[in-house]
Amino acid sequence: MNNLTYPFADLSLARRLEKAEANGNVLFVEARAKAFPESHAEWIEVAGTYAMFDGPSSQVSQTFCLGISSAITNEDMEALELFFEKRGAEVFHEVSPLADASAPALLKERGYLPVEFSNVLFRPISTDVVISGSPNDKVKVNLTKESEREVWAETAFQGWSEYAELSDFLREMGKVQACSKALSFLAQLDSEPIATAIMSICDGVALLAGASTVPEARRQGAQLALLEHRLRYGAQQGCDIAMMATLPGSASQRNAERHGFRIAYTRIKWQLIHRR
Repeated sequence: MNNLTYPFADLSLARRLEKAEANGNVLFVEARAKAFPESHAEWIEVAGTYAMFDGPSSQVSQTFCLGISSAITNEDMEALELFFEKRGAEVFHEVSPLADASAPALLKERGYLPVEFSNVLFRPISTDVVISGSPNDKVKVNLTKESEREVWAETAFQGWSEYAELSDFLREMGKVQACSKALSFLAQLDSEPIATAIMSICDGVALLAGASTVPEARRQGAQLALLEHRLRYGAQQGCDIAMMATLPGSASQRNAERHGFRIAYTRIKWQLIHRR
């Protein structure tokens, strides 16, 4: 791990990372629309900004890539805001600090306030990547087979069972993931499914998300195995970078840094508070 060569966290890298996360959310919204047409889930692109709608109260309903590929105008912002407002959703933008200066200027001018921070982490990957730690040879990971879709969904649900407020959302995840082009992975211990994870690929970037482990099987190396397997799989598909997003100072960030990830930058989520 000490011999890894990290690309400089500049605008070029930020564009790749932000596009990869936008793509991951596009795949989710498209899968939601296919699995649940009544959700009216959809997305649009305005001036390189990707706006997602997954329901008025969904955390997926927001934008990515605002100002990361080009300057943003008032007309662009108006189109993005109307997309959400016509669907009864609040307006949120996830904005990289490397975005064009027009983005923060317009956010201030149009009545937005910052409401959340997230760290975007990345690391180089290769087909022979080895994650530091104590591997459990009894944990086996595989790309989810068609016949394992329901098992994956139930395992993921159990892994997030302590979040009762998300139970309805998580119950639907299995059907959504079955319709998604994102990749799902299943970890088993002694042939019993115990953990799940998701990965999507865009322009050589492997976006890691959706990791969960059933409570009774935690601290047995399942997430370590899932991480290593996904990094290798991503490299086999031509990726040279892996990424994830975490809350600043969280256990997820700490674990990511232990396994070779570095913070590229800290993003700010902005919410429209005062409509002009």
